[in-house]
Amino acid sequence: MRLHQLKIDFTAEQDRMLMLIAASEQVEVRMWLTRRFVKLFWPLLVKLAEEASPRISTQPNPEARKALLSIEHEQAVSKANFSQPYDDSLRATPLGAEPLLLARIETGHDSNGHPVIALHPAEGQGVTLTLDPVLLHSVCRLLQAALKKSDWDIALKLPGVEPQVSLEQANRTIN
Repeated sequence: MRLHQLKIDFTAEQDRMLMLIAASEQVEVRMWLTRRFVKLFWPLLVKLAEEASPRISTQPNPEARKALLSIEHEQAVSKANFSQPYDDSLRATPLGAEPLLLARIETGHDSNGHPVIALHPAEGQGVTLTLDPVLLHSVCRLLQAALKKSDWDIALKLPGVEPQVSLEQANRTIN
């Protein structure tokens, strides 16, 4: 199956993030991401982003690695299409209509060296995604956006990527 769209949004009533993955075959997989799961998931995404680029992984200087990660993150995110809303049309749900409560993560690389993540509930079938740079960095951006809607008091930062300061914060004077 080929990925068509991905959506991650915070659901306050559940105090969880809901990840929706739509495939081009009119199939959708729904998954809950808990605070604990996101805290485990984020460092793995950062590590995969660093390893996915030979420019970053072969750089001996930690500051240079951070700068390169920042550049590659911005380049990848600029190629993603965040303007198109998620298509909520009716799709088949082969893993069930109720979202899976994710409990396990496995990472690795496919035969071409692309990062792969497998997301699984405690028992049963899960989803395996092969991530190109655009998708990998897009997942990072979507998680960061969903986290802003929560009150989880955790920060999802990529090394070397400074959070954007709003004009209101930049112009504020503290006495």
